[in-house]
Amino acid sequence: MSVNGGGPAAEPLLEIRDLSVVFDGFRALDGVDLTVAKGELRFLIGPNGAGKTTLVDVITGLTRPATGSVRFAGAELVGRREHEIVRMGVGRTFQTSVVFEELTVVENLDLAASFRRPLWSLLRRRKGVSDAVARALEVTGLTDLADSAAGTLSHGQRQWLEIGMLIAQEPRLLLLDEPVAGMSKEERARTGELLTRIAEEHTVIVIEHDMDFLRRHASVVTVLHEGKVLMEGSVDQVRNDPKVREVYLGRAAQPVPGEVG
Repeated sequence: MSVNGGGPAAEPLLEIRDLSVVFDGFRALDGVDLTVAKGELRFLIGPNGAGKTTLVDVITGLTRPATGSVRFAGAELVGRREHEIVRMGVGRTFQTSVVFEELTVVENLDLAASFRRPLWSLLRRRKGVSDAVARALEVTGLTDLADSAAGTLSHGQRQWLEIGMLIAQEPRLLLLDEPVAGMSKEERARTGELLTRIAEEHTVIVIEHDMDFLRRHASVVTVLHEGKVLMEGSVDQVRNDPKVREVYLGRAAQPVPGEVG
């Protein structure tokens, strides 16, 4: 399933077909079909237990086994290990920050980018920063904080650093799990701008619960419910769909969470 606003079909980067995952008899994913085009900023929503995180776990090799197909740039991901998938160009963030607090911002970025360097280069002190690290600093707006310890950053800045650590790895696909959770209004606005900049050079999938943030920054939204794709479309289509309203609130007459007026 793909949505492109009626224009020429963009080249698909991620193609998921009939994807299912069962945990101890519980069907976490149930025949999911999803297509994400190259250069797309896709939002993935759904109530708790809908299968959003499980879907991302399968794409990134964290959850195995799964049945069905997940093809990235034409290559099958199901059955591959996490490090293989990272090297193929897929990166993700988690709900819990994974930055190294005792290291500086630039050291965290350099460490994240190091998986692309040969072992011998890691054994000597580096002078300056690589182009990938410099680019990550610029995109995330953390250049002025490059020499600050990660442990001194605000919550929002830590989230931007984690996104920067992905960018430093130069992935083709970024999967971001609730990137604005716990952020202030100003930080959410800056994160929306950051996602827009990232999407100019990368394909991005965002798991998000903040419906106001979704309304401001999403163009294409996929809704999951009970392990299946409930619907897919524009923000307005999703907000006004009675099935989505019923899933979120249990009665079709009410707006989805975060809707104003």
